[in-house]
Amino acid sequence: QISYDHEDPLAYTHNRVEGSTEYTQLLYVPAKAPMDLWNRDKKGGLKLYVKRVFIMDDAEALMPVYLRFVKGVIDSADLPLNVSRELLQESRDVKAIREGSTKRVLGMLESLAQSEDEAERNKYAAFWKDFGSVLKEGVGEDHANQERLVKLFRFASTHADEGVSLADYVGRMKEGQEAIYYVTADTLAAAKSSPQLEIFRKKGIEVLLLTDRVDEWMLSHVYEFDGKPLQSVAKGSVDLGALQDEAEKKLAEETATAFKPVLDRLKEALKDRAKDVRVTTRLVDSPACLVVDEGDISGHLARMLKQAGQTAPKSLPTLEVNAEHALVKRLDGSAQFDELAHILFDQAVLAEGGHLEDPAAYVKRVNALLTA
Repeated sequence: QISYDHEDPLAYTHNRVEGSTEYTQLLYVPAKAPMDLWNRDKKGGLKLYVKRVFIMDDAEALMPVYLRFVKGVIDSADLPLNVSRELLQESRDVKAIREGSTKRVLGMLESLAQSEDEAERNKYAAFWKDFGSVLKEGVGEDHANQERLVKLFRFASTHADEGVSLADYVGRMKEGQEAIYYVTADTLAAAKSSPQLEIFRKKGIEVLLLTDRVDEWMLSHVYEFDGKPLQSVAKGSVDLGALQDEAEKKLAEETATAFKPVLDRLKEALKDRAKDVRVTTRLVDSPACLVVDEGDISGHLARMLKQAGQTAPKSLPTLEVNAEHALVKRLDGSAQFDELAHILFDQAVLAEGGHLEDPAAYVKRVNALLTA
C-alpha cells in the first residue's frame, strides 16, 4: 500500500529506468492537497525500496521540496541495503534518481496542461488550483527546470479569471506591445479594481492579476518570458511605447507643465509621505494612485513582510495625480489645499489595499471637507 488516500490520483506515471542508475518508480499527484502542504519541513511522500526491500517511508532526498505533494514508490537497484538518510544526501545515484523523477513529474504535468483532451486539461486546472502556489517555489530552487516550470504557471488576468499561461498572454499581446504587464494584490477583487489598471483597460491591454502570497517572491526570479520582460503596472513610469500615440504623449507633457505649480505645492504638503508627486499617465477615472521606483519593493510586498513580523526596507512612494479629475482640479486655489492633499494620498493608499497609519486623522479631514 502506497498511501491511505481513498481517492484516485489526479495523475500518475509508472516506469523503469535503465542505464548508469537503475530504478523503478511509481509516482502520482493526489486528487486533493494535504492540510500540511505549506509546511516545507514536512517529511517527503516517497517510499524507498532497494532491490524490493523496504528502506524508509519518507525519502525526502528523492524529490525537490517544491514537489513535496508528489507521492509514490521508488525501487533502486544500485543503492546499498543499509543506506542511511545521511548517505542519501551525498549519493550520486540518489541525485540521478532525483533529477530523473523531477523531469518525469514535470513531463506528466506538461502532458495534462498541453493535452488536446478537455478532460485532461481540466485535470491540470484542478491540479493548479490546489498545488500551483507550491509549484511556483521551483523557479528559485530548480534553475535547471525553470523554463519548463514557468510554462506550467497559470494566472488570472483582465482577460480571464483563471487559467492564463504566459504563452497565452504573449499570443494576445497587441502589436507594438513590448512587455508582459502585471499587478500584485491581496485578492482578485482588489487586483481587478486597482487604479493602476485604468489606462490598460482603456487601451485593451491585458494585465496579469497576481494574488498568491508566493508571487512577489516568484517575480524576483522570473524576469522575462519569450523575450518579453515582466513589468509591474505599479512600478516606475508607464511607457506604453508604440501603444501611445504622439498626441497623447504631447498632451501629457503639456498637462504636466501647466500643472507644475500645483505639483510643487503637493510635494511640499506631502514631503514626509511621498518621494515625488507627478501627473499620471496611467489613471483615467481615479484621482490619484501610488507607485514605487523600479528598484523598490512594492506596497503589497511591504505589507506582507509587515504581516509576517519582518521589517520592510523603508522607501517612500510616488504620488501620481489625475489632472483631469474634479477633486484634483479643486486643489488649485483651495484654502484647504494641505487637507485635500493628505486626503488624496490616503485615498491612494486605501485604493491599493494599504492601511492608513492614522485612520482617525483621515476621517477628521473628510468630515471637515464635507461640512465646509
